[in-house]
Amino acid sequence: MAQAKIQAKMNEAACSKFSRTLSMADRSGQLLESLDQLEMRVEALREAASAMEQERECILEMIQSLQNSQEMRNICAGEREELNLTANRLMGRTLSVEISVGTIRNSQQEDALHKATSIIDEIVKKLLDDMDGGRQRLMALHAACVSEAPAVPIDQKFQAIVISCALEDQKKIKRRLETLLRNVENAEKNIKIMDHQKLEHTQANGGQ
Repeated sequence: MAQAKIQAKMNEAACSKFSRTLSMADRSGQLLESLDQLEMRVEALREAASAMEQERECILEMIQSLQNSQEMRNICAGEREELNLTANRLMGRTLSVEISVGTIRNSQQEDALHKATSIIDEIVKKLLDDMDGGRQRLMALHAACVSEAPAVPIDQKFQAIVISCALEDQKKIKRRLETLLRNVENAEKNIKIMDHQKLEHTQANGGQ
């Protein structure tokens, strides 16, 4: 009789334990599902913030391009001043929007980002002294960041450094190089236009 009771208690305990285990597994599964859904929302948030960050950069670049455009030089001083005031106001409002998407990096990625940034900064410092040479160097760096076969030589050393960077940093490095190349191209165009205008002015004065 006593043995039967003991056996019944053991069976009851086993059933209770089995039920609890299933319940804990279900609960764990639900929590994991919630975390999976949150992970998707986190990634969507980061992508949205990154897109806003790129839009901010694009707007700033467009404002600067407009201020330095030939069209701006062709209007009278009074209208140009008024347009520049509006452009500066828009610039200030755009700069007041602060967006920051942090990137998790290990020590190797931190070191690679520092090296890549230093290389680009060094070229930027020398751009005014040698714009054509600087443009060629920037094109070689940009070629190291694209997957398709580029039409210019690739800086192999820089490519190895960029590959060691975090994926998000690789994208930012590529975007920065593209922006710099556009700025150099616009600057070269403006220099040619100004030089051409100077030549025409000199010829006109000489003709008088």
